[in-house]
Amino acid sequence: MSTTAAALRLMNDYKQCREAPPEGCSASPVSDDNLFSWEAMIVGPRDTAWEGGLFQLRITFTDRYPEQPPQIRFVTEIFHPNVFPSGHICLDVIQQMWSPIFTVNSILVSIQSLLTDPNPSSPANPQAAQLYLSDREEYNRRVRRLSQKSLEAA
Repeated sequence: MSTTAAALRLMNDYKQCREAPPEGCSASPVSDDNLFSWEAMIVGPRDTAWEGGLFQLRITFTDRYPEQPPQIRFVTEIFHPNVFPSGHICLDVIQQMWSPIFTVNSILVSIQSLLTDPNPSSPANPQAAQLYLSDREEYNRRVRRLSQKSLEAA
């Protein structure tokens, strides 16, 4: 796939993000002259410990998109079983189950779902996974603190 094809697909994804963004999500290129570097925002889902938080992500595409998945990481500090301390996300749809049918919008919805439904059996952050399994109350307290902190940083 050529750079031109990747750019056309990214323009289409961007149009979709502007015209029909998923609830609680937004994404756009960082600058007008580089379609391959995006920033995204996810609002913590209602009725969860993440509620009210504003979580910023950085999405980096290659000229092989959508054949290759983008690299995605949280810029905002986050404590989650499936997010590495670096902010990189361990999520099957952007790794081994990637398909060109996924769009930026569908990726953001998957990440938002991951916040509320982590997979502690495949941890990127073993400490978060252990706390999630052994003391959900303390895990939720820690998440709420970071959600509040994310608002102060936004």
